[in-house]
Amino acid sequence: MEGRDLALLTDLYELTMMQGYFETGSYKKQVVFDLFYRKNPSGNGYAIAAGLQQAIEYIRNLRFTEDDITYLEGLGLFSADFIDYLRDFRFTGEIYAIPEGTVVFPHEPLMRVKAPIVEAQLVETALLNIINHQSLIATKAARVVWSAQGDPVMEFGLRRAQGPDAGTLGARAAVIGGCCGTSNVLTGKQFGVPVKGTHAHSWVMSFPDELTAFREYARLFPDACLLLVDTYNTLESGVPNAIKVFKEMQAKGIELKNYGIRLDSGDLAYLSKKAKAMLEEAGFADAVISASSDLDENLIASLKLQGAKISLWGVGTKLITSDDCPAFGGVYKLAAEEDENGKFIPKIKLSNNPEKVTNPGIKKVFRIYEKSTGKIKADLIALDDETIDETKPLAIYDSNAKWKNMRLEPGTYRVRELLVPVFIDGKQVYESPATMDIQAYCNQEKASLWDEHLRLNNPHIVPVDLSDKLTQLKTKLIDNMSKR
Repeated sequence: MEGRDLALLTDLYELTMMQGYFETGSYKKQVVFDLFYRKNPSGNGYAIAAGLQQAIEYIRNLRFTEDDITYLEGLGLFSADFIDYLRDFRFTGEIYAIPEGTVVFPHEPLMRVKAPIVEAQLVETALLNIINHQSLIATKAARVVWSAQGDPVMEFGLRRAQGPDAGTLGARAAVIGGCCGTSNVLTGKQFGVPVKGTHAHSWVMSFPDELTAFREYARLFPDACLLLVDTYNTLESGVPNAIKVFKEMQAKGIELKNYGIRLDSGDLAYLSKKAKAMLEEAGFADAVISASSDLDENLIASLKLQGAKISLWGVGTKLITSDDCPAFGGVYKLAAEEDENGKFIPKIKLSNNPEKVTNPGIKKVFRIYEKSTGKIKADLIALDDETIDETKPLAIYDSNAKWKNMRLEPGTYRVRELLVPVFIDGKQVYESPATMDIQAYCNQEKASLWDEHLRLNNPHIVPVDLSDKLTQLKTKLIDNMSKR
């Protein structure tokens, strides 16, 4: 997002509401919005927060260019005074966010925006666009990586992504979620992540025969010789020709490293087992067997159960598009507003759907860990002035099922606050780590989950409770609203 003019990356109604606030004189009123989501994607037991770096770049560069102003004037919807106001528009507020790579759960504020209402309103659409997309892909990648049971997973979905930004930033998010690298060279350049790849069927088809194609590839890339063996006949032609080339490389004194074959079609379990036996018999037991072909976490898990001899997984379409769950579902809701005395008044949105009733007030998120294991026991959403005394017992309830509760004794748990300051008074106070550092942190985060939370189907759900004080506030506001 660096250096891009994205002020108009918004829904029209954000601008019309902004003019409404401006014309009625309420545009300087301070408000608090929460960005959160309601349901884990893909039936997962958790999500991975991602996209904060791009959100920061968007906020830092937020301003209306003269071209933007000219376009808005041409719409005929906006007053001259409001247009003049936009010429000097800058974000002056405060943003707290959960760092990228953090394991998160529904209804927790991933981002808390406190700003004049005219500013907080404008940034809604772009922040949701950025955070929703990358959090979705990072979560999908984490599922795929878990299913591979320690085998490396490479992202290579660029050609199937919904546009250049989705392909490039999606690859970044996939690496955060755990992928070992990407085929997307632009992502590699921009974010310092490993780029990997082999060759296409067209390489083989462009030579007189398969063996010649393999020999030329091995000559050009002896230190990264991964040969695609299914252009013609995997077991009758591809694997035998690959073995022949590996033997020729050995005869020339070339040390074989980062070498092997790739399967891209057919019965991957059967073919990988047969190919493994052939490679072992020829003395190449350490050769990599990689596989692609419309893989996702469910197919990888099935192939693992079948004993497939695959040691590197290339996942494209179903990862970069999150094929089974194409939207993250994050929302941005008003939680508090300033009154005429400068006091913040909590706000609540009611709904016939209980899941859509919002949590009011300015909030923080506490994560509760079991000290002996370092595993997550629960999360607690609390009001911003609350603290937890670790020298006292702590009772945690599941906010969706209050009869489910636990009592944690002093010395058995530790507490961490998740939201960190990102912008204060419009100034950036947080620097995003490098992408590979975020991946390392994300791996630590996933390790803090119990095995039951990580499974693909029907995972155990981490309790997310509301503090007593927040629960009382929410109940009071609901009662007051119902009496109107």
